[in-house]
Amino acid sequence: MEEERVSTRVGEFHVDLPVFTGPFRLLADLLIDRTIDVCDVQVAKVTERFLEHADEAEGWSLEEATWFLAICAVLLEMKVGRLLPKPPRLDEEDLFGPSPDVAYARSLELSAFRSVARWLAEALSDGARYHPRDAGPAEEFAHLYPDLMERVTPEALAEAAAALLRPPPTIDLSHVAPIRASVAEALEAVVERFSGRRKKTVRFHELVSDCREPIHVVVRFLALLELYKDGRVGLRQADTFGEIEVKWKG
Repeated sequence: MEEERVSTRVGEFHVDLPVFTGPFRLLADLLIDRTIDVCDVQVAKVTERFLEHADEAEGWSLEEATWFLAICAVLLEMKVGRLLPKPPRLDEEDLFGPSPDVAYARSLELSAFRSVARWLAEALSDGARYHPRDAGPAEEFAHLYPDLMERVTPEALAEAAAALLRPPPTIDLSHVAPIRASVAEALEAVVERFSGRRKKTVRFHELVSDCREPIHVVVRFLALLELYKDGRVGLRQADTFGEIEVKWKG
């Protein structure tokens, strides 16, 4: 019972800080879990609070005192680590050091830069010997150059403008077979079939019995899908690839 009574006093002295108020043990757990920033904790106030209750530490065992000192050391190390400047990130030179592979790669890069610099210097030197000609042809040769505007007349400009602004010719599509079926016509045909019947359930092959070309059958089926989407007909198929029964709902 004595050991249990003493252990309950370990780290339970009260700490009053701007960011935390409570037992030291709970403060240590929050700092280690990084729930509270260690830089916001004043170590001096914690130390003063501990010294006020130093007489209670006489009943601590070696294990309890070791725990307290270890926690204080960890918190101090965390605080120093946050306050000190962070080391710079290691680059390739720091990682490999005096590696012969890195030195060889650097030598290849240096050689390539030197080759490019040498080529640029030669190109600039050759270009410096060129000078643009600002003067026109000599007077004795002026008659040899043709007059570019000699054949340009207002009539020629009008013809060019008319050719550019003329609408494109109409393409003859008489050889293309026109579409002779539409979904709208198929919808009218299906509705007319049901309007003249007392029987409100028919099969799909009855609805397409008058179709002469496959395109009409396809369009008639699309019309059924439109009516089904609008809720005007119901579709039922007993078997896979079986006969489709169409029920008129109006």
